[in-house]
This record gives sequence, structure tokens and C-alpha cells, in this order.
Amino acid sequence: MSRRSLAPADALSGQELPVQDRPCEWDMGECRTDLLPLLGELGRIASEGGDLAGILRVLLELMQRHLKVTRGMVNLREPESGRIFIQQGCGLSEEEEASGSLARGEGIVAQVVDSGRAVVLPGEAGSQSFLCVPIRRDRKVLGAIVAERHYANRQMLELDAEILAILAATTAQAVELHLQEHVRKVALEDENRRLRSALQSRFRPSNIIGSSRPLQEVYALIEKVTRSRTTVLILGENGVGKELVASAIHYNSSNAEGPFVKFNCAALPESVIESELFGHERGAFTGAANQRRGRFEAADGGTIFLDEVGELSLAMQAKLLRVLQEKSFERVGGNLTHQVELRILAATNRDLRAMVEQGRFREDLYYRLNVFPITVPPLRERGSDIATLAEHFVARFSREVGIAVERIAAPALSMLMCYHWPGNVRELENVIERAVILCEGGVIEAHHLPPSLQIPAVSESPAAGGILDVRLGQAEYELIVEALRLHKGNMTEAAAHLGLTRRILGLRMARHNLNYKEFR
Repeated sequence: MSRRSLAPADALSGQELPVQDRPCEWDMGECRTDLLPLLGELGRIASEGGDLAGILRVLLELMQRHLKVTRGMVNLREPESGRIFIQQGCGLSEEEEASGSLARGEGIVAQVVDSGRAVVLPGEAGSQSFLCVPIRRDRKVLGAIVAERHYANRQMLELDAEILAILAATTAQAVELHLQEHVRKVALEDENRRLRSALQSRFRPSNIIGSSRPLQEVYALIEKVTRSRTTVLILGENGVGKELVASAIHYNSSNAEGPFVKFNCAALPESVIESELFGHERGAFTGAANQRRGRFEAADGGTIFLDEVGELSLAMQAKLLRVLQEKSFERVGGNLTHQVELRILAATNRDLRAMVEQGRFREDLYYRLNVFPITVPPLRERGSDIATLAEHFVARFSREVGIAVERIAAPALSMLMCYHWPGNVRELENVIERAVILCEGGVIEAHHLPPSLQIPAVSESPAAGGILDVRLGQAEYELIVEALRLHKGNMTEAAAHLGLTRRILGLRMARHNLNYKEFR
């Protein structure tokens, strides 16, 4: 090339312009004289402390418009973990945005960020050229700018790399501020999570399993009521754990050192209940050979828990009302009034309000009991707790029975999650105990669960191919789901686990309407 070779005609003047021996942008039919004012504009935006997204948007527009970049992105490095992630890009496919790197640049960004040195790779055989320059600030590498474009002239690419380095230096301060803010934000989020976890651990009773939102509300009520000796009415269906809530209230209250006496009002006939609650004097009735203290006296200084209080007769309700009002009573057959200092907890699965309207429950007693109601949610409203409870019961019964059970298979767990649990936690406990006893091989499978939980994959009608085909299809479905869960949706590994080809596995998954993405 001669000392005064000629470049193409200038787009504005139409005259040929002299150039030096070093190739320049005019050799490519490009002119970047208007890039300098835009660089100044980018520097002004960055120095004014604008948001990083706006600064990088201008940066990428400069790269596309004046450097003819077809695809580009700005990657940043997370200060704490060192993870490199894509902050903003242009011309990227969905896969590239998801992976955080250009197909050709995988691994190169990490190399540039680690070394702090730019990389320029001219395109070959029609491929695009690749450039990657570090974003540096006070000897720290904060990330990298990546670009692809069509031409392959090495010297021109190095010139572009120098321009990208200027852009990187211009944006470095804004990037550093953003990362510092990101670190502070992550630290605050971690601290908030730690405090929330600490509060939940503090206020969550140790005897109750579960962390669902409905149960968290119960924990909050328990924490509040333990500060006083207020009468508490615990409501909920059979088997939800009302007795556990009563225990949590007592053992977290100021009278936790006192006795905790439990009495089921539905377990004894009415003729015996009065003696059981209030005690009796010697000779009070046939068979009363000795004086006997009742449950209220036994609970003096602590807590008495009256379960199934809605089963009491109207006569017993009147006597209970006096204890609630005056904290005093007489033993059966006696005249001496006994004073007690205790907290009363009552529980029922009945709708006491409806019973009051029907005349089957005293209205004054209802209001005395309903000072601080706590409703325990049924298990069907605590879906996220089912797996936790099931694993807890598996561990417990595994120890008690002496059978090593490692886990619950995915199909069996799905059946547990889909069941409506009319018997609540008590029913789940019984189901798991049965499954542990039947378990072989250390894994609870779907066939270890009772028939009430068995949900066929398809209809067992003759049109569906008969019961045999249905059961075989259900077994196939369970094995495929288990393999996909075990290998986190990796179809190649799941197919190898099942002894199938990837294609055959795909066909069988399509038959059962399964998608590998749901298991990742």
C-alpha cells in the first residue's frame, strides 16, 4: 500500500481523502467522526450519576450505530460470589440471554474478567469477529463489554477494541456504584431473611410441624396470647392438632412451670364428669370411699385444657361458667369453696355460635370462652406442610418400627399432596405409619398407600383397555416421574436410568402429557 493511497469518496463532499499506511475506518466505508460528541454525551450521562440501565442503553446504541455491532452485551461480576452475569444486551437470542454469553464467547468473558486483558478474535470462514474488553476501576475488574461484528481486519478490530475500552472506562464508575448498591441490597435481603427466620424459630412452637402461611398466623396468635392468662378457645376440625396448640400456649407462657392438665369432655358420661372436674368428698355417692381432688384443683397454678367442650350438657355448662367467672367451686358432696388460680383453654370442633342459636350451648358461657379464639386450619389448606409432616412421620415411625426408610417416592408424594385429608394430620399420621410398615427397599412407593389415596392415571373402563392396561400405564407414569425428579428433568440421564433411549422416553412422556421442564 502506498504512503498516499486513496480512500472511498467522502459521503458529504464527494472528494477522495488521503489516508496513512495504517488502514482506517474509511477503508471499510465507515466514518466515526461523529462518535466523539456521542462519547462526550455518554461521559456526561455517566458523570451525572444516572441509572446504570440508561447509561448502558446509550452505550449499546453507540456500539450498534457507529461500530456496526450486530450483537453485544455488558457482563458484570458479582463482588461476593464472583458470579458473572449479563446486565444488558442487544441483538441476543433468548438462549443467549438465558445463558448470559454469546455462543462463541462462552468462557472468554470469564478469561477477560480474570486477566483484565482484552481479547480480539477475527472472524474466519464467514463467521463474525469477536471482541471482549474488561471494565476496570482502580485495578479492579468489574465486568466486560462483549461485541460481535462482520468485518475481520485485525487492525480495525484492535481500533474498535480501543474504542470499547474508552466506553468501558467511561461507564466504570457507574458500574462500581451499581455493584456496591447491589451488594448492600443483597446484604439487607440476607439480613431480613435471617431476622425473619429467627423470629419464626422463636415464635414457632417446637411441638408443631409446618411453616405454611395459615399456620404462621396461628403461631403469631400463640405468641401474643402467651403474654397473659386470657382464656383461649381453640377451634378446628378433628385431627388438626388443637391439643398441640394448647400445649404450645401453656409451655410458652408465664405459668409453664405449673401443671398442664388435659380433660376430654366427650370421653366420660355426664354422671362422672362433675366428679372428674371438681372432685368429691368421701361418701358423696356410692363408691366414693375416699376424698378425691378434681382436675381443676390439680391444675391450680398452671393450665387446664378442656377438649371437646361443646359436648358438655347444659347443667355442666352452668357449673363451668361459675369457675370461669369466679375461679372457685365446691367438690361434689362438699360445702367448702375452693379457690384456684389457673388458665383455662377450651377446644371444640363444633360451631358453638350455631349451638347457641339452637339453645344447645349457653350464650354466657360462649362469650366467657370466646375471649381469644384461635382457629387451626385444616390440612387441606396447608398444602406446603403435607410433605414436611409426611417426612417427619416417616422418620419417627422408621425409628419406632426399626425399618430403614430413606424417602417417599415422587408418585407417592404427589398422591399425598392431591388427597383432601378429611381426617387431617391424624389421618396423615396413620397413612404414613401403615406405609412404613409395608415399605420395602427403603422407599415408600404409591402402592404402599391405602386404596383411598390411589388415583388411577386414566379411567378403568373397558374402553380404556381394561384394568391391566390402566395399572401398567399408571406404573409407567410413576417410574417416569420418579426418574425425572431424581435427575432434575435431564431426559438423557432419566432415559439411561430407565434403560430406554431418549427418543422412546420422549414418546412415553408425550403419552402421559409430561414435560421435563416441570422437574427442573
